[in-house]
Amino acid sequence: MNSRSLLVLAIALLMFAQIAQTLYSPALADIGQAFIVTAQETAQMLSVYFLAFAFGVVVWGRMCDRLGRRPSMLAGLALYAGASTLALNVRTFDALLMAQALAAFGAAVGSVVTQTVLRDRFKGAELAQVFSAMGIALAASPAIGLFTGASLVEGFGYRGVVACLLLLSSALWLWCLRVLPETRPPPVATPALFETLWQMLGDRDIWRSALLVALFNVALFSYYSLGPFAFQRLGLSAQWFGYSGVILALGSGLGAWLNKRLLHRGVSGPQLIQVATTLQLVGGGGVLLFAESPLFVLPMLLVVLAFGMAIPNVLGSALAGYGDRLGTAGALFGLLYYLLIGGGLMLAGWAQALGETLMVCGALAMLLATASPRSSSCTELPASPASRLLQGELILASRRRCACIARICT
Repeated sequence: MNSRSLLVLAIALLMFAQIAQTLYSPALADIGQAFIVTAQETAQMLSVYFLAFAFGVVVWGRMCDRLGRRPSMLAGLALYAGASTLALNVRTFDALLMAQALAAFGAAVGSVVTQTVLRDRFKGAELAQVFSAMGIALAASPAIGLFTGASLVEGFGYRGVVACLLLLSSALWLWCLRVLPETRPPPVATPALFETLWQMLGDRDIWRSALLVALFNVALFSYYSLGPFAFQRLGLSAQWFGYSGVILALGSGLGAWLNKRLLHRGVSGPQLIQVATTLQLVGGGGVLLFAESPLFVLPMLLVVLAFGMAIPNVLGSALAGYGDRLGTAGALFGLLYYLLIGGGLMLAGWAQALGETLMVCGALAMLLATASPRSSSCTELPASPASRLLQGELILASRRRCACIARICT
């Protein structure tokens, strides 16, 4: 399989993992009506999704090292398709939540295994360029998810969304069955899982990075979780909520572009994170101020712009001290911040207060951003959500390559 074809498939798989999260958002209000549950209960669907996704990242990350990339990908997509079939036939909200959890567990394969395949095929600066280009392409995922989801809900209700995801996962399974190569290198010693886990749990910088990732994600996904009900209260249809995704995608793309330009001009990663926390706090204040008007979508632009600026820089240096066990450390780091995201979205769903949630996330992120990490030499890595996987083989090698990769990608 040539590199161009592999990249097209990789983009489709990574976009599927993101679209599967956002496609459900416009359907939340319809799900609440169909199963006669409260907005607080319905909003828990996204938190359940992230919690199950977190465990999926670890399991599929280990499985792709033990069994291979190709069988792991096929198994995960098959599980997602099976869970979607189950979701089409459930009669209770609890059963739907269980199907959602199974689907999320399967969807994690599209993230962790795809990144592993790319890491197998590409190296060094070439890999950095691949992830940078993919990050820009993935900025469109939220808009596609929200707009498509809203259109499906208008025509077919929440079952239209589930059926669409079933078709997508089935099509990707057939595509992978036909063309996805096995890229796993010859067997090597697998780093000890629990040894790495205890080391990371005692690492202050890991906790700081995980909390920052979680706070920016909770701010973004609280809109997907609470936004449908805000539009409903304002008398607007799910279609209008879908249109808002286009605006947010523009903000995300602008944030990624600004991040790239400012890094090129010599602004450091920690400085960009601090700017992003300020933008998030101001955006949260604007959402709170315009809570009773559709104009609250406009300050949300600042929130998604902040996300696009901060996340690449946080992830870029998160695993600088784990260059000899990137696969295992990446899976455990993903587990940690996805658990935090799931817990944060659960609290946001209970509160049903979008503006306040955004302001709390912004304030906490600002406090964390001003706390200097113990090691900051690798903060200027490529602007890509997956760039945490690009840190070299050893800490020393990471430090040498850091500035070089940043220059190439910008």
